[in-house]
Amino acid sequence: MEVGELVRLAASGEQSAWESLVERYEGLLWGVTRSHRLDAASASDVVQTTWLKLLEHVDDLRNPEALGGWLATTARNECLRVLRHQARTIPTEDDRIPQDSMPSNLDAQLLTQERDAALWRAFATLSSRCQALLRMLASDPAPSYDEVSAALDMPVGSIGPTRGRCLATLRRAVAGTRITSTPPGSYN
Repeated sequence: MEVGELVRLAASGEQSAWESLVERYEGLLWGVTRSHRLDAASASDVVQTTWLKLLEHVDDLRNPEALGGWLATTARNECLRVLRHQARTIPTEDDRIPQDSMPSNLDAQLLTQERDAALWRAFATLSSRCQALLRMLASDPAPSYDEVSAALDMPVGSIGPTRGRCLATLRRAVAGTRITSTPPGSYN
């Protein structure tokens, strides 16, 4: 079913239309929140707030066919609002997350953590634009280039070439480390 028709049905209160919209665009919203590096709770709040804003404004949409761009832009603006608010707060010891129980295969987990940490360090050397783009494109399901364009304020025609340059830069950064795809001694 076309997006515009789903939006019209959702506006009239059709539950299955809302479910279809959520299924179609939830990955995009999570991709936007990941591109802004929000913690899990904040990301969840942004996704929920974006859906709530759609519910409040579903009748006001000028172009229901462009819902993906509207959702991406709304989520991006909400992420920026959350980040501005978080910059004003100072975490305390009460904000610590409790440690998980000890894993059964500690060595493999430690090696995986070291590999992941090295990869994230290499990822952190990328420009913020590259980081945001790669985070969005890694979401599942991957958003369309139109949705990425709206979320990152980037021309559609530059998404592919920019992605290629970002991945090449990441490969060069990883090449200088001893990152392997699986830790020694693990069997995936």
